[in-house]
Parts: sequence; C-alpha cells; structure tokens
Amino acid sequence: MCAHMQRQTLTFDLMSEPPKCCICLDEFTNPASLPCGHCFCLGCIGEYWRIHGACQCPLCMAVFPTRPQLKTDPTTQTEDTTVPLKAGEVPCDFCPTKRRAVKSCLVCLASYCDAHLEPHYQSEALGRHLLISVVKNMEDSVCRVHGKQLNRFCRSDQTCICAMCAHTEHRGHHIIPINKEAAKKKVKLKRIRIKLQQAIQERVSKVEKIKLSVDRSGENPKEAWAQNKELVQQLEEEISELQRKNTELEQLSQTEDNLHFLQVCSMVKSQNISNQSY
Repeated sequence: MCAHMQRQTLTFDLMSEPPKCCICLDEFTNPASLPCGHCFCLGCIGEYWRIHGACQCPLCMAVFPTRPQLKTDPTTQTEDTTVPLKAGEVPCDFCPTKRRAVKSCLVCLASYCDAHLEPHYQSEALGRHLLISVVKNMEDSVCRVHGKQLNRFCRSDQTCICAMCAHTEHRGHHIIPINKEAAKKKVKLKRIRIKLQQAIQERVSKVEKIKLSVDRSGENPKEAWAQNKELVQQLEEEISELQRKNTELEQLSQTEDNLHFLQVCSMVKSQNISNQSY
C-alpha cells in the first residue's frame, strides 16, 4: 500500500511539472510543433537544423524533405519588453522598445531579440545564415570568414584577424594581441604628431619673417607684398592642412577601443597621412 501511494505521488509530481524541451532540457521558449507532432523551442530546433544541415526530428528521427513552416504559440512566449537593458547587453536592431538581443547574424550584420530572430528559424533562406553570440558593432569586430572576434593583429599583412585566421590563412605570420599592436601604434602616432607640430611651427615662422621683411623694406608695401603673396598663401594652405591632420591624429590617439583604433589607423595609412615627410 505504501509503495502504491509512493508511485501515485511520483506520477502526480511528474505530471505537475511544466513540459520541457528535450534539446535544452528547460521550459519551452516559443514552442514550435513539427509535422510529426513533437514540440521543441523554436530556437532549439532552428539551431539543431542549422548545425546538422538537415530538417529532422531529434526524437523520432523523421526527415522532412522541405523545411516545415514552424509556427509558435504566442500565448506561451515570454515578454521582457519592460526589462531595461543591463550594462554590456546589446539591443535588438529591430525592436522599437529595444529588447535584449540574443543572436547576431553575420550575413544580415544585425542583432535580434527572440521575437525578431524567429524568421531565421522559420525561413529556409534565412536558415542558412550564420548566427553567433551577440556582439557590439559586429560588422567591425567580427571576422566575416569565421564569425569569431577579431582579437589578434597580423603584422605581416597589417590586418586584424581572429583566432581561426591565425591557424589558417595567416599561419606562420607574425601575429600579436591587438592591445600590444595598438600600444605600439600609439607611440608611433605620438612621434608623427610631434613632427607635424614642428612642421606647422616652421611654416608659421616663415610667414612671420616674410611679413616682417615686407614691413621693414623701404619699398612700396603693396608692391613688396605682391611679390611674396603667392608664397605666403602657399605656406598658409600648408599650415591649414597640417593642422587638420594633427587634429585628426589627436582624436585618433584618444580612441579607447583598440580594435577600432587599429582599423582607423589602417584607413589613415591608406590615405598616406602617416607616411609623408614634413
């Protein structure tokens, strides 16, 4: 009798527990039913199909020749629209209320919350896109080949790479952490700015000497100025351009994000700003 009561209690406890997804072993999030009748979290079955490359039920192993149209039960979806974003969390690019993003897509170059991520699991075309953990400024900070964070710098090719790049395309190259390369470039940037400031001062001194010589000459001031006007204008244009470059490099040197700093440095170098002789 006691054993019978124990079995009844166990059955009651099991039946009282909320249903769980057999993939994540947690309560359903946006439950989606397959044609075979089995139910999974939309994200779980979507990821399962994307990783395995085939539309198959993980339980009964039924194979679906064409991707089934997955529909979720809106009454069981969790809503967190009123929950403010925590520090470091990335907002969904498509939410007017800025819900927390749960995945980023390397093809769409956007981040999605649970709700706006659904089409990537429901559509056959979007299902082929590469989804990764959420990242900020993903179009700039993620390797477009491997979907990994750009956290290394290849000195051989002067480009930011990910860990997988270091073992494939850039194998055998001179590779260092991004923070070390950024520190070296900031030192070099400081030297370039010193040269720029010296070049500016030299040209300012030349202009002042020309103006002083015109004032001290016993000739007609207008005629004396006309002879030096073109040279003064050229020097003033050079001063203006050097000051512009100096301001640009000063702003660049204050960049805190090492990856962004190196990426901008590459753009500056391509414009021959750091390779000119002053």
